[in-house]
Amino acid sequence: MKSLFVGNLSFQATESAVRELFQPFGQVTRVHMAMDRETGQARGFAFVEMSNDDEATKAIAALDGKDFAGRNVKVNEARPRAERTESRGPGNGARAGSGGGGRGRGSFSTENYGEAARQPREPRW
Repeated sequence: MKSLFVGNLSFQATESAVRELFQPFGQVTRVHMAMDRETGQARGFAFVEMSNDDEATKAIAALDGKDFAGRNVKVNEARPRAERTESRGPGNGARAGSGGGGRGRGSFSTENYGEAARQPREPRW
């Protein structure tokens, strides 16, 4: 079994249309369209699983760069998903333990915060 990545799909493409595109090259085991969690709309790519490696290779050769629903689709072998070692919270990909912000931990001390005198602000007018 081989998994294929299909990119640059039209946002109106459906699972059945993608399945029909790949069926002339062999048995399509599964089609997974990536959908946006919030809007429920297609994200423009899909994964297609084919039962035979030779059929998948033929599909890649025939369909990569071809027009489908007005767009040139990108078809290649899907890479395995990378292991995630850090959380993807605020900071999006910041180094683990950096706090996700500019200065990092330890650069701002809360010990003397209450003792620091605040300077009055200038009026804005």
